Amino acid sequence: MSEIKVNKISPRAACGTVQLGDSGDTFTIPAGATINNQGTATNFGATGSASWVTTVKTSTFTAVAGEGYFVNTTAGEVTVNLPAGTPGAVVAIKDYANTFNTNKVTVAPNGSDKIAGDNAADGTLTVAGIAVTIVFIDSTKGWLVTDSGLQSELPTAEYVTATGGTVTTSGDFKIHTFTGPGALCVSSAGNSAGSNTVSYVVVAGGGGAGWNRSGGGGAGGFRESKAATDSYTASPLNATSGPTYNLPVSATSYPITVGAGGGTTNGDPGVQGSSSSFSTITSAGGGAGGDGNTDTYPFTGGGAGGSGGGGGSCSGPTTTRPGGAGNTPPVSPPQGNNGGNTGPCTGYQEGGGGGGGAGAVGANTTQTATGANGGNGVATQINPAAGSPATNFAGGGAGGGKPCGGPAASGGTGGGANGSYGTNPISPGVANTGGGGGGAGPTASPVRATSGGSGIVIIRYKFQ
Repeated sequence: MSEIKVNKISPRAACGTVQLGDSGDTFTIPAGATINNQGTATNFGATGSASWVTTVKTSTFTAVAGEGYFVNTTAGEVTVNLPAGTPGAVVAIKDYANTFNTNKVTVAPNGSDKIAGDNAADGTLTVAGIAVTIVFIDSTKGWLVTDSGLQSELPTAEYVTATGGTVTTSGDFKIHTFTGPGALCVSSAGNSAGSNTVSYVVVAGGGGAGWNRSGGGGAGGFRESKAATDSYTASPLNATSGPTYNLPVSATSYPITVGAGGGTTNGDPGVQGSSSSFSTITSAGGGAGGDGNTDTYPFTGGGAGGSGGGGGSCSGPTTTRPGGAGNTPPVSPPQGNNGGNTGPCTGYQEGGGGGGGAGAVGANTTQTATGANGGNGVATQINPAAGSPATNFAGGGAGGGKPCGGPAASGGTGGGANGSYGTNPISPGVANTGGGGGGAGPTASPVRATSGGSGIVIIRYKFQ
């Protein structure tokens, strides 16, 4: 390959034209070589584009055609003086520090040049993060915007950041568990490119059981929604639409209420559990278990609540004791189910109905001295425990029965307490599950009814 080395190629005539090669020829610029254009480039297909200057401008300057500038107005307003307009000339400007909304940029045309056809009028840039490209087209319209955009159109990922409760981590997710009152303190609300919503489980306290031949307490209301950015396996009650789905958070403090389980009272129905709440989500306490007959106190049906309490035992051939209504007050998806009914029966039927659970109604009982089983709760993986695929919550308490009618009825999965049939040992609804209390046997039995289990609030979000 031949080689010619010269310092300058000039046309034969002054201001003439030099031609390199012929049509169809190829000229190769080797790697590492630089072409420094000090004049005007035409017919290169680059009209409307600019080469960006990487020295940030912080004060008034005159732009050069073909260049783009990063302008920082943190310290004050900046004026960009445009070059004399020639068709195809291009200038670009970008807000370096997202401060154009605080301190504007003035774009001043040269001489009698126009901006968008307006004689000698200055342009202004006042939107934070904006970038614009302007091209001089002709003397009629002058400089026209050919391209613009905002930094927000290319967001960086930001994630929810918060404190409060007991914090654990599962992969890219943090889980805040509250077993008592507290607050979720959000310091960063994140954005849609990272995360700005949370998953939650809110479980209220379970209802207490009635005192004598009684119905089981209803489970505390169970409400859950898995955020769109989350990946765990949710319960069947997971909200997938509506205002409770994909719950957003702001940089603020969210009070957390964790409901206590309802108690029992001598000779009376049980006591409804207390509600739990987070943000706009409130779960109702479990309904009280109904009480059976004694010489002093009347028979009662179950109480309404997140899940309804089971009905107390009945006393005659036309007597029924209905279970309490679940999902009270109503929400969607439902937060629980009805308690079980008792009766009708031909005589003193001494078994109480089962309390409703988040996943199933409490069982009914007729013509038997055996209490009915509590309704099952539901399982979710929002707080994965080692070796456990899911955690059960909000099981209904079982109804109580007569000793000759044993064995004891079973509480629902998710913390529901077993029922008493006179002598079997029973425990309250499991703490921090919202399980309903277990019903009692006859008054003379040594084992009485039990209280509902306390609730829990769990909040989960993507943090990285």
